Amino acid sequence: MGWIRDITGKSEKVLPLMVGNLAPPPQFAQIEAYWQALRPADGALPRRADFDPRGIADLLHATLLLERIAPGQVRIRLAGMALCDQMGMDLRGMPLSALMVPGARAGLAAQLQQVFDGPMIAHLGLSGEKGVMRPAFDGHLLLLPMRGNSGAADRALGCLVTTGTAGRPPRRFDLTGASLRLVPGLPQTDPARTPAPCLPEVQGLSEPHAPFAAAPKGRPYLRLIKGGA
Repeated sequence: MGWIRDITGKSEKVLPLMVGNLAPPPQFAQIEAYWQALRPADGALPRRADFDPRGIADLLHATLLLERIAPGQVRIRLAGMALCDQMGMDLRGMPLSALMVPGARAGLAAQLQQVFDGPMIAHLGLSGEKGVMRPAFDGHLLLLPMRGNSGAADRALGCLVTTGTAGRPPRRFDLTGASLRLVPGLPQTDPARTPAPCLPEVQGLSEPHAPFAAAPKGRPYLRLIKGGA
């Protein structure tokens, strides 16, 4: 167990930090560079509405778009096909905790709360549950906070990169380590620093979207939800 100093608010506080073998996979540099490119000139968090799948076309199979629904809880709004195949089910609308074994869900919730309340960038180390027809299967999950319609940090762009053979689905993960980083250059007055109320959206989940390119022939890489993400 290590420690990280959170200086995102007016006063400092020391937070527990889980430490593991967290050398990031090369895909993380690409998706974080895209996320950084979406940030406005004042350094605020990028808006979910500005996300365009064409910017990371070769990573869509491993991409997640997440929505915060309560402190420490998010649901999957969009999920790459590789992730759906790994779980053997359509992940749209499911909680992110569905990807974790029961014993790892409290740890995941604690990290998610920091991602949105900091806001902070999280890198989680994962280890697949083992069993019959389930060989070694590890993963790395990157979570990058984004702003929703309210301006608060209640959305996130995720990338889950795995190594090994998925084997028989579903393949859920244990949490083996976590690393949190402050979002660089975030203005102290940014509304994303104010936690979203996490209330039910009674008039639907629609929000403006960047234009999408025509889907290529064959199996799509990303499943979309009607009505918005």
